Amino acid sequence: MTTLLFISFESVYCLLPSVLISGLLGTIFCIQRPYKANGIHFFSSLARQLSKNRSPSSQVSLLSSKQHQTQQTIFDKMPDEEFANTSGNGEIPSFGGDEKAKASDFANYFCSYAQLYHQKTMLADHNRMAAYHSAILGNTDVFKDKVVMDVGTGSGILAVWAAQAGARKVYAIEYTDMANHARSVMKANNVDHIVTVIQGAVEDVELPIEADGLESDDPVNHPKRVVDIFISEWMGYFLLRESMLDSLIRARDKFLKPATGLMFPSHCTMYVAPVQDEEERRANNNEYAAAMSDWNDFHETTRQVYGVNMEVLAKDFDREQKEYFLYSSRWRELPDDVVLAEPQPIKFLDMMTVTIDESKGIANGDKHSKFSFDVDGTQVQGPISGLAGWFTSDFKSRTDENGANAPKINRPSFLSTGPENGYTHWGQQVFYFPSGIPLLTNQTTKLTGTIEMMRTKENARLYNVRLTYESTRHKNDDPEAHVLMKSDETEQVYTIP
Repeated sequence: MTTLLFISFESVYCLLPSVLISGLLGTIFCIQRPYKANGIHFFSSLARQLSKNRSPSSQVSLLSSKQHQTQQTIFDKMPDEEFANTSGNGEIPSFGGDEKAKASDFANYFCSYAQLYHQKTMLADHNRMAAYHSAILGNTDVFKDKVVMDVGTGSGILAVWAAQAGARKVYAIEYTDMANHARSVMKANNVDHIVTVIQGAVEDVELPIEADGLESDDPVNHPKRVVDIFISEWMGYFLLRESMLDSLIRARDKFLKPATGLMFPSHCTMYVAPVQDEEERRANNNEYAAAMSDWNDFHETTRQVYGVNMEVLAKDFDREQKEYFLYSSRWRELPDDVVLAEPQPIKFLDMMTVTIDESKGIANGDKHSKFSFDVDGTQVQGPISGLAGWFTSDFKSRTDENGANAPKINRPSFLSTGPENGYTHWGQQVFYFPSGIPLLTNQTTKLTGTIEMMRTKENARLYNVRLTYESTRHKNDDPEAHVLMKSDETEQVYTIP
């Protein structure tokens, strides 16, 4: 088997150093991507040659065995305790981690952000850029003469806009060597006298309060809270992946003025909706089946040619393939017409009040952890393939009870990463069901369930998602909606890699 290690989805530039460092330092921020199983493979080819020497009956027996195994393994679900065993509430290493953990986190998470190619991907995202540009330069009255902190400045474009909007001072915080490029950008845009780029983890940053003449609203109790506005593009896939929100919350509580401070974005909401995407769902199942078929060829060839029985590894290989092909969410750029029902919010974050605990996921029993969708089979063809998740971000006035004296945002801005808004580099995360849920003409299918989301134990920047769901059907013209069919409850655990 050929195994490729990808350090983040966006970049492989830091592959070599990350592999070397992770071998010494611990858990790697990566996914294991198996070869494309439907490609040409040595063992498959050799097994086909060996099969010519088998009797017809033995070939039929082998084929039947493969079909049975494929049918059985595709629809097996992970054990109920899998979610509990692999999930946790750990802290990201940039806060409270030892030097070894911090070095590993830097190599395996932050490294891609030091690449201009990665930065360009985000800068070329028009929806992202337009939302932030409108929020900052559309509200120059709010930014005029203010102190601003940009957390995770990257190439520094948000800091440039803040300076252009009239900020008195901007602190642009960047953990990676991209800070050097950011300094060049500040100078090239003639704002280097306003913007100070600070390289380091924001958890460790101290501002030159006296040297820069900064003032707190409450110098006795909160002498370090001298920042008027926080700007940050911290959001990951399905909002929470990467767990950068932790760093932002700690910086907010350390530096932002509590009564008059503003957060950009100010509010974020996570959504899910049922989607029809059978081509991709079936492709995942088929690639899993092909991978297992290839394993059978490999095992048979190794036994016959080299005299070694590898069957003892079959169960673990099967688990690996399931985790990748069936139990991982998929990044998708979905068209709007595959969404089968009105999206439902599953988590809402007020950036002025959100806590570290709230940033760690969606707990069973949370206010919006339950979902219910009605899908009319007359309006759409084909089954429900799974649930898609995405998020929105608002740039608007404060709504918390302590924000009455904060400046008002007269020109709110809005960012959606949903299918209705076209391409964003976040895309949507799709959690494909093992089997599609059928839709019938003149009947409504009700899909109900719960969603939980927790960090993985091995890596606090990655997440597990547990979906528990069932479906019922009733006739459209039945005012009492008598149930014609009720499915078994299905539980599925996914990783957002």
